[in-house]
Amino acid sequence: MTKKDYPNPKDFWADKRVCVTGGAGFLGHYVQKTLRERGASEIFIPHIEDYDLTKIDTIRRMLNDAQPDIIIHLAAIVGGIGANKARPAEFFYKNLMMGVPLMHEAWEAGVEKFVAIGTICAYPKFTPIPFKEENLWDGYPEETNAPYGLAKKMLLVQSQTYREQYGFNSIFLLPVNLYGPGDNFDLETSHVIPALIRKMIEAQERGGDKVTLWGDGSPTREFFYAGDAARGIVLAAERYNSSEPVNLGAGEEISIKDLAHQIADLTGFSGEIVWDTTKPNGQPRRALDTSRARERFDFQAEMPFQEGLKRTIAWFRENRD
Repeated sequence: MTKKDYPNPKDFWADKRVCVTGGAGFLGHYVQKTLRERGASEIFIPHIEDYDLTKIDTIRRMLNDAQPDIIIHLAAIVGGIGANKARPAEFFYKNLMMGVPLMHEAWEAGVEKFVAIGTICAYPKFTPIPFKEENLWDGYPEETNAPYGLAKKMLLVQSQTYREQYGFNSIFLLPVNLYGPGDNFDLETSHVIPALIRKMIEAQERGGDKVTLWGDGSPTREFFYAGDAARGIVLAAERYNSSEPVNLGAGEEISIKDLAHQIADLTGFSGEIVWDTTKPNGQPRRALDTSRARERFDFQAEMPFQEGLKRTIAWFRENRD
């Protein structure tokens, strides 16, 4: 499909009812905003207080209430290395049971399209850089987040088999580590960027002269602004109709050590950064080949990394309460 063949987004979404699981969460708020900007008006958000999506009866009730044409499945139990290590069974079971039965019931209910959001944690621990989609099955994921990564990876298997046997239009996207305003800053469950921002700002405010961070700082990561991620997901919903997995990312790699120093500069923290090498590093390197997203549905990230960090820091300072 060439660029001029893409559907007009206003026309595409005009008569579509879309259900966004996890739509009340961090990424979900960005996806809702992007959907509305592109013309969607019938958006159903199943709140966790009303719909426990690990229960099959609740999934069926949600589908009956939402009557969706398209499902964007964002809902997940997520967290950093500490949360994954503390709750591996929960991360495996709940993510599996929120995804696999939902896709099955969506197919049975006649939903037109299912957009499954996977995770970069599904890649093997020692994947060549940059990660290419064809490397997904070349080894076992990094141990600390393997239960989560494998649970989400089953949606790829399901997407491909349901398309092959039933002709079900489902797609599978692999966004890299997200960040941005509105992120989770709870130190027990947050990912690295919000954790670093909070630790450094709080140390600065109490006059602390050091912060202690996990690992040795050597692992690399790629970080993806949530607004860009939302745009990629919505573009794929409009334009992409294949069960081949697709990476979504910014295409930039940075070490955790360099990231920590960059956040220290942006927050004004001038103390010492201490590395606790008794704690795990996680996967050694992460950086994506994002060419498939560009080729298949013309998506490229736009937010410069330092600008995204500035916005995230500013949001945290303004919304601490």
